[in-house]
Amino acid sequence: DSAGRLLSPARVSCTLPEVFTDVRAGERVCLDDGHITGVAEAVSETEIRVRVQHTPPRGARLKGDKGINLPDSRLRLPALTAKDKTDLEFVARHADLVGLSFANQESDVLELFDEFRAHNERRLGVVLKVETRRGFQRLPAMLLTAMQHDRVGVMIARGDLAVECGYERHAEAQEEILWICEAAHCPVIWATQVLETLAKEGTPSRAEITDAAMGHRAECVMLNKGPHIDEALRVLGDVLKRMDAHQSKKRAMLRALRLATDFEIASAH
Repeated sequence: DSAGRLLSPARVSCTLPEVFTDVRAGERVCLDDGHITGVAEAVSETEIRVRVQHTPPRGARLKGDKGINLPDSRLRLPALTAKDKTDLEFVARHADLVGLSFANQESDVLELFDEFRAHNERRLGVVLKVETRRGFQRLPAMLLTAMQHDRVGVMIARGDLAVECGYERHAEAQEEILWICEAAHCPVIWATQVLETLAKEGTPSRAEITDAAMGHRAECVMLNKGPHIDEALRVLGDVLKRMDAHQSKKRAMLRALRLATDFEIASAH
């Protein structure tokens, strides 16, 4: 009410009710990319009672179809749903690659390969999407398993990964993923919120430009949709091209610097 008193608990539906049996009291529950966080106080077969502990200073309105992260819970979910397996029949005929979302362990990769064999499919590329803390911890083992296939890549899905690992450790986690994949000669996709403000509003933040430049250490950078996506593509291409002279993957080129001279020439013209 207007005095801030709770009249009745809000209810949020979940598309995977089977997670209720895997969540324990005291484990964190994060909603909408971590904008709302809380702790599970009681768990039953039909609901989890959550005490909200953090929201933005002015509160938060939770819209439909927002994500739910359970970073402390050991979820026993299948890698592929029944719909995934049905969709793979079409994908095997028409697509170039398959992204395995929320890849958490080696058995998830093997399950996907079993489906490939069922469709007699050897051509499709596979992208392991690292989105959870467990997926990050099991990445070396998942890569060794995935290398049974000759077309394998990794996506750093930084949105969910930041919520799962904690924002303060997010940068460290993505650095380790880059090193692991470089050692495995495995291409990396740098994804989530790259030049997002530019794509949506037409003007980038300064931090976004730096983030886009850091994407040079991956083999691919993925942009999201927006009304200014053409300009975002142009800026991204320009930033990455300029970084070619400074960086090769994770190693600095240490060439002679000439930025000040470039500015002087531009000013003279």
